[in-house]
Amino acid sequence: MIELLKGKPVSDSIRESVIRQVEEGNGSAPKLVILRVGDNPEDMSYEKSATKKLSGMGINVVSCVLSQDVSADDFKSEFMKINEDESVDGILIMRPLPKHLKEAEQWMTLSFDPEKDVDGICPVNLAGIMRGDSEAFAPCTAQSVIEIIKGYGVELSGKNVTLIGRSMVVGKPLSMLLLKENATVTICHTKTGNLAEACRNADIVIAAAGHAGLVGASFVRDGQVLVDVGVNVDSEGNLVGDINIMEIESAGVDVKITPVPGGVGVVTTAVLAEHVCMAWTKKNK
Repeated sequence: MIELLKGKPVSDSIRESVIRQVEEGNGSAPKLVILRVGDNPEDMSYEKSATKKLSGMGINVVSCVLSQDVSADDFKSEFMKINEDESVDGILIMRPLPKHLKEAEQWMTLSFDPEKDVDGICPVNLAGIMRGDSEAFAPCTAQSVIEIIKGYGVELSGKNVTLIGRSMVVGKPLSMLLLKENATVTICHTKTGNLAEACRNADIVIAAAGHAGLVGASFVRDGQVLVDVGVNVDSEGNLVGDINIMEIESAGVDVKITPVPGGVGVVTTAVLAEHVCMAWTKKNK
């Protein structure tokens, strides 16, 4: 039997905490700037959703949109203007940026004010995550995995976790967050030999490879917790994860699993709001 670990209850809990903190701000409010280059439909959809949700928590969200062909110099100028603006508490960069801004993006991460880097992309925050610094901002998706696991009372300390994925957005920072929780982490990827065996041997399996249906019934066993971070579109245009939930359900395996959609992704925006609120609170102190 499959037990779904939905993201909404965890997201709602974080949302309520953020609202309480903003209400205690005596009329002031956190400010987030979303910097987007071009009109990528996925970026625009996320921006619209995030703006609506964060605004509903009392956070002031401002969008800064640059043209797809913006020059590297103009991009740098606009970024630094936001980065140095004392009224701004957090900055979210919609990535990936266009290829012609690759060098500008590298420069941007080095110049980023770490206290405004609410999605954890600059070296200072990434180094903080490596050290286990509780004040360092982790990438929101990686942090969301921890929040949903702990939100359902799943113990991490002493557990064996197989993590499939090695990106700087999820896999690598998430491995550090898991170690901080005293989990024993095995990092795998799509090229790992005996991947199914590595998953079966774990107490918790986290799939973040960006490979639709990678984890099937042969990868799992009764009693496991499965966290699906994958966001993929199948041949019929449906949003699916890295875990083949239908195959696992058909096999009758007894597991707890986060759905896609409705799982980790739901928590990510709430974590973004929490990070903006944390940056705002720290600045005010």
